[in-house]
Amino acid sequence: MRQFDLSPLYRSTIGFDRLFSLLDQASFADGSAASYPPYNIERTGENAYRLTLAVAGFGEDELSIETRQNAMTIKGEKTARADGQNREMLYQGIAARAFERRFQLADHVQVTGARLENGLLHVDLVREIPEAQRPRSIPIGHGAPRPVEAPKAA
Repeated sequence: MRQFDLSPLYRSTIGFDRLFSLLDQASFADGSAASYPPYNIERTGENAYRLTLAVAGFGEDELSIETRQNAMTIKGEKTARADGQNREMLYQGIAARAFERRFQLADHVQVTGARLENGLLHVDLVREIPEAQRPRSIPIGHGAPRPVEAPKAA
């Protein structure tokens, strides 16, 4: 895999630290760890998304979702069997190993809900842009210039 040195970009830019950190993380990611569990990201509306992870064999109590700033972490950890039975596996094709998956969220993206259904974990996300940051239309008039009104505080 190609390695890129991003240090010259750190010296000549301001405010893009998070972007370059993401590029660094992507270039050094371990291929095997990055592929488990498999997932899909789909757009379900103009500002709505759904992340679906294949977590066969995990129960609701063995999964956790945490958001902090612009990052979401999904963890899965199998608990020991409480029935006391020792089982000898002849073949184990269902990977039930612990995992931790991190996703970077864009600004103003929030998790609205999650559900576990048929071995798939569905996480719904929505992007809610604050009213003050939404584009607004400026009327164009003729004659004397009219002052632009400031947006009203909510």
